[in-house]
Amino acid sequence: MNRPLIIGITGGSGSGKSTVVQSILENVPKESIAMIEQDAYYKDQSHLPMNERLNTNYDHPLAFDNDLLISHLKDLIEGKSIEKPVYDFENHTRKKNETVKIDPKDIIVVEGIMILEDERLRNMLDIKIFVDTDSDLRILRRIQRDIRERGRTVDSVIEQYLSTVRPAHMQFIEPYKKYADIIMPEGGYNTVAIDIVVAKIRSIIQSKVNK
Repeated sequence: MNRPLIIGITGGSGSGKSTVVQSILENVPKESIAMIEQDAYYKDQSHLPMNERLNTNYDHPLAFDNDLLISHLKDLIEGKSIEKPVYDFENHTRKKNETVKIDPKDIIVVEGIMILEDERLRNMLDIKIFVDTDSDLRILRRIQRDIRERGRTVDSVIEQYLSTVRPAHMQFIEPYKKYADIIMPEGGYNTVAIDIVVAKIRSIIQSKVNK
């Protein structure tokens, strides 16, 4: 098997990364592409009491088990399947005895807010895409998402944004935009940029087929 192409998609919380990823997945043959979310690689905290888990800052690089993520990417590059963790955000740790099998594919998409912060991970990415969206839109999207999907209040979302999300963005996300190969304004709403990326992926898949 030829070495897969690894595409990294990053950007701040609420920037539209997931919409970009979904658009790619909908326009590329499923048998040719695998999806890895950095969120699945938050560190296991089963050894900690719940009161300590509740203090986890998910907007800090130390919350991620990048060693495992990098190890899994290396396995996929070598043509080996992996067992991707499943994170339980209600209990603030990984789900026991539950993983998702990911088989090696021609294209591997890695999506997450801090995939450019770790130099080891950054250097494994063949194409690095930064979804760049204004901060006011990002916070509004986060408020809508957290109220709708996580039962949060407006005040709690804003308090978290000001105390951890925004500082982390300024320290660990925004400065690493300089490493991106493609900066995509407005994320999923930028259909021209998405079409260009999809066309590139399709051409790479076709070239692998023709070899």
